[in-house]
Amino acid sequence: MKVFDWIEEGICAVCMVVMTGLTFANVVSRHVFSASFSFSEEITTYLFVLLSLMGTAIAAKRRAHLGLTVVTDLVDPKIRRIMLLIGYVLAVAFSAAILWFGVLMVKNQIMLGQRTAAMQWPEWIYGSFVPFGAFFVTVRFLQALVEEVKGKEA
Repeated sequence: MKVFDWIEEGICAVCMVVMTGLTFANVVSRHVFSASFSFSEEITTYLFVLLSLMGTAIAAKRRAHLGLTVVTDLVDPKIRRIMLLIGYVLAVAFSAAILWFGVLMVKNQIMLGQRTAAMQWPEWIYGSFVPFGAFFVTVRFLQALVEEVKGKEA
């Protein structure tokens, strides 16, 4: 899964650079020319969606998601493992649902011919960030689930 690592981290880096550059240029433009770029907020918002999903995938890969351990700290290790497995199953199901409904959303955007507000680009271009990112999240949670099942039983 090294290719996935490279893709996830590369997309996050590109999103951060583009978002930072656009936001900085927009602020400078607003102060120097008293006019802002109409497209910068649109692009930044959509890239933030992609960045959030790719960051979620990276966090799932690293097992770095926030968790509330009040209950799991009080139970037997076997019960804790079952709770962890249930959590991973729910995470896979939830991210797979986002993937599925993201694909349906993109299909509707294409069918309806929706356009973005500022740049008048086809909405599906940005809408595709949702199923694209959700695919990576689903794969990473599925990977975590499989590793947890294998690692604890071996």
